[in-house]
Amino acid sequence: MSGKTIHTSSVKTLIKNNIRNYSMFIMLALIMIIFAVLTNGINLNPRNFYNIFYQYSYVFILAIGMVMVIIVQGIDLSVGSAVAFIGAISAMIYNAGFGMPVTLLAALCMGAAVGAYQGLWVAYGKLPAFIVTLSGMLLFRGLTYIITKVTPIIPRDDGYSLISKGTLDEILNLEKIGPYYPMSFVVAVVLLVIFYFAEFYGRRKKIENDFEVTPVSLFITKLVLVSLLTLFLADRFARYLGLPVVVLVLGISVTLFYFILNNTVLGRYIYAVGGNPRSAKLSGINSELVTFIVFCFMGTLAGLAAVVYTARMNTALADAGLMFELDAIAACYIGGVSAGGGIGSVIGVIVGGLVMSAINNGMSLMNMGNHYQYVVKALVLLMAVFYDVYTRRKAGLG
Repeated sequence: MSGKTIHTSSVKTLIKNNIRNYSMFIMLALIMIIFAVLTNGINLNPRNFYNIFYQYSYVFILAIGMVMVIIVQGIDLSVGSAVAFIGAISAMIYNAGFGMPVTLLAALCMGAAVGAYQGLWVAYGKLPAFIVTLSGMLLFRGLTYIITKVTPIIPRDDGYSLISKGTLDEILNLEKIGPYYPMSFVVAVVLLVIFYFAEFYGRRKKIENDFEVTPVSLFITKLVLVSLLTLFLADRFARYLGLPVVVLVLGISVTLFYFILNNTVLGRYIYAVGGNPRSAKLSGINSELVTFIVFCFMGTLAGLAAVVYTARMNTALADAGLMFELDAIAACYIGGVSAGGGIGSVIGVIVGGLVMSAINNGMSLMNMGNHYQYVVKALVLLMAVFYDVYTRRKAGLG
């Protein structure tokens, strides 16, 4: 069978039909250009890019999980409290004499347990995700206050902080080659090869099964945009201290969940459940199990974000994680996730997270206070959701 290519009558129609998939790249480029002018190029400095990922990596990690939750028409308001709760326990485990690998594994397992607890209520208890995770937000915040006694927990040495502050080149004792540390480009090429394989494999499977595929020109445009963004970031890191460990962790997370969503049966089920739960159920898909697994994924990524954030602060705080869920949700909607479910991508939410962090970072470089940042983020989020609702109505989807 030959796949059905989406044909368009003109360049104008082609752009109109696919602008949703590429608008976040355009938005990110415009924001970077605007702040480059306003800050005399400081925002494009290699050191500044290192700081962006150092400061906002937890948002990207949480957004990867949040996109799957929103795709299945759910929401998770508890991730900030879960970050504080798991971060505190992981610091205690580390201080008890366990190494960082055991601490990280324990945090991931705790996160999965948190996700499973909430997933059971949502998927099998049929309770609204909003209510369940609002309850979780209060529960895990309260438990954090109880176990920490509102006292900061400081890791016993700097080993904990390496996942956030260290670089792969530093750990491997690699020297600069000319103006560059090498590992950024090595990892970027590996991730791009995996990305290309997943894209071409997914496209071929769609063609074999006679599903619609985007035109070759748009398919190549997507590959080029992702490649340019990846290589640009690799260049920024390579010129400063090398590849941050947290960026490697983020890259592995993006690759793993991108592959799951785009190249596995589970990924297709996630989109099916989010697009039309009733039809998915009638098609034989176990929508309860799919929803449960999605919340487990979200919890696991919250555990990872907890370790990353605690490592960045080098302290587990009872008040950690405040507003984290809102940052992750905002990154999703800005990154093209639909408020109606069934639409969204890992690449999109990472770009959405970059948009959010670029705005925060640019305004900070201009010495603008947090109150102005809240106003701007609120307006950007509102416009992103309005754009989603508007385009869905134009397409007759809601």
